[in-house]
Amino acid sequence: MTIYVIRHGETALNAKAIMQGWLDEPLNQSGRDLAEITGQAMKGIHFDRCISSPLIRAKETAEIVLRESGNDIPIDVDDSIREINFGDLEGRKLSEMGETGLLFYTDPFHFSGFPNGETIQEVCERTQRFLKKLIEQDDGQTYLIGAHGCALRAMLNFLYQDPSDFWRGHAPYNCSVSIVEVKDGNPRLVAEDKVYYDQSLIVDRYKGELNR
Repeated sequence: MTIYVIRHGETALNAKAIMQGWLDEPLNQSGRDLAEITGQAMKGIHFDRCISSPLIRAKETAEIVLRESGNDIPIDVDDSIREINFGDLEGRKLSEMGETGLLFYTDPFHFSGFPNGETIQEVCERTQRFLKKLIEQDDGQTYLIGAHGCALRAMLNFLYQDPSDFWRGHAPYNCSVSIVEVKDGNPRLVAEDKVYYDQSLIVDRYKGELNR
């Protein structure tokens, strides 16, 4: 069983460093371009199933990747893998929270969460519940999972060598892919934040927030 987890392509709010969370923002042209390149590079991979966050940026990314990779399969949606809820900060910049907001990146497990939103622990619980249920099936199939930056980190946290290091030095890049192989019910992370496009196109907004 193989599980490919992809972060969505860039959106206009991404480009402005605005926290979108549950806002339903579509991909911009750059996001669509990166999804196309990624899908073309994944030709030859046969996906049996695709499950996506219901948010349009994740679904649109999955649609493009499936089309460009030659996989004509439907996309199922699952609410449990949508992005973290930024609550009152949705549509605003993290910098508006000052030093408190900076903890989201520097010490996320001790960050108290967003007003009327979620904590990192809550996102870990719902996304890992989804992934562990999938792993338990161990059905030998190949899955494409359309997700988000924080949700992806939360989902895979228990598979990282050091789970206390939540962000792994950076947020997942747009259209980066992490790959989980499952054998006899045992999952193993075999690729982390793999990009299929030229690395000069990578935008590291995590470091941008730390250096603001």
